[in-house]
Amino acid sequence: MEEFDKLFYKISDVSELLGVPASTLRYWESEFPEIMPKRSRSNRRYYRPEDLRVLRMIHYLVKVKGLRMDAAKEELRSNRSNVSRRMEIIDLLTDTRQRLEEMLSALNKRR
Repeated sequence: MEEFDKLFYKISDVSELLGVPASTLRYWESEFPEIMPKRSRSNRRYYRPEDLRVLRMIHYLVKVKGLRMDAAKEELRSNRSNVSRRMEIIDLLTDTRQRLEEMLSALNKRR
């Protein structure tokens, strides 16, 4: 699973990490009460690592699995640990695939 090394992330950073527009993040924030970024005095959003974990789950449910918003809310509410485990497995498989592709590339260069 991706580890987050900062205490807070700006909305532009989160947008880049997830590959979705900032407007989508603001919409998800309004739909999912679990996402509560800190606000600066100038009202700038600062997301915590826990917010990013929830946003990644929402991204997975809505963008990857293609669930509608209501179904994603229900899945997150009733089956959060299962969603989290599935994401961890996907992350592990993705990392493994990337390492294998790097090894294959290195072997092909030796030929």
